[in-house]
Amino acid sequence: MPIEREASVRDVTGASPSDGPAPRALAGLLLAVAVVLAAANLRPAITSVGSVLDEMRDGLGASDTWAGALTTLPGLCFAVAGLAAPRLARRIGLRAAVAAALLVLSVGLVLRVLDGPAVVLGGTLVACTGIALANVLIPVVVKASFAARVGLMTGIYTAALQAGGALGSAVTPPLEPALGGWRGALASWAVLAAVALVVWLVATARRSASASAFGSGPKDSDGDMADTADTTDTTDTAHRSLLRVPLAWLVTGFFGCQACLAYVVMGWLPQVLMDAGVSRGDAGLLLGLISLLGLPVSLTIPALAARRGSQSGWIVTLGSFGIAAVLGLMLAPSASPLLWCVLMGLGMSVFSLALTTIALRARNSADTAALSGMAQGLGYLLAAAGPFLFGLLHDVTGDWTVPFVFLLVVVLAQLVFGYLAGRPRYV
Repeated sequence: MPIEREASVRDVTGASPSDGPAPRALAGLLLAVAVVLAAANLRPAITSVGSVLDEMRDGLGASDTWAGALTTLPGLCFAVAGLAAPRLARRIGLRAAVAAALLVLSVGLVLRVLDGPAVVLGGTLVACTGIALANVLIPVVVKASFAARVGLMTGIYTAALQAGGALGSAVTPPLEPALGGWRGALASWAVLAAVALVVWLVATARRSASASAFGSGPKDSDGDMADTADTTDTTDTAHRSLLRVPLAWLVTGFFGCQACLAYVVMGWLPQVLMDAGVSRGDAGLLLGLISLLGLPVSLTIPALAARRGSQSGWIVTLGSFGIAAVLGLMLAPSASPLLWCVLMGLGMSVFSLALTTIALRARNSADTAALSGMAQGLGYLLAAAGPFLFGLLHDVTGDWTVPFVFLLVVVLAQLVFGYLAGRPRYV
């Protein structure tokens, strides 16, 4: 591990230590707002589809295979674009890379409603490319710019992400009649992405587009990371591969399994619930509830977990709720849909700990970027197969039991990887 060196530099907001405490505090607050808005855009593009998927399929004359490809595409795209995100940020700068991600997302959200099945897939690919880049880069912003409050800021960021997911699934069905169908409802989410882009550009207006934020943050007099919005502005930081680091693979396995569960739920749970007798509107609300339940967990658990050396206990506890939810949906989906969704929401809130683990298992921003890129890139590659296999198993068997057995195996693997990844070590 290279020795972290001191640096007096500007952060992604453009504020430097010489600017004084008030301007730096204001710049940090504005950056936090920009991060929250960016995070709020990382799920609606996906969760908004689940509640209208059958209408999209019928209206476009598409097949179940097309629907499976549409729900698989986000994870696959996240894998490919996620691996490229650190290199892009090093090349054009963290500020410009995040801005580009939000711009691409906005364009994709509009593009995907303009024509038939192929255009929907192409637009979804574009939108998910933007999401994938932001998925990897925003944790780097959090690690570098809020180093002394990683747990708290990760919790806020994750809560905003889950709130966006809840809005996507809950608000899209009522938007559909108001905006003339599923095309207008889905396109409306481009407005939120455009707002996030504008706020991000304002918050980082003083930042040089060529700067990089993959070094180590400044330290205070005690040697701890300073509680400022500063990041090291270096271009000569050594970049190392983590492919031979066992801990990096454990973090990747943990992230991939929880992502697989999340994308199966976001893509297929409304259909599972409707097959169990739940109305379309209620199915959308229940999916929104799952995301909403992650809010209090995300705002509290990451900050508490970050104060401890190990996060394994928290990870296993939340994962156990996911196991209970999968068993309930598999064995008696119509018995208590609300209970199963509450348990699923608690189980899926382990996502906040997956992001926290990425930040805590790395010593500096450079390693955070490398670990985030590997965990999310390869992790989403693993997760990409989940929705497709879930739908394929349903088509082959004509029932939801076998798909949920597959999902149960995924959640059990998540517990094992998460327990090992949560122990206090560094990559």
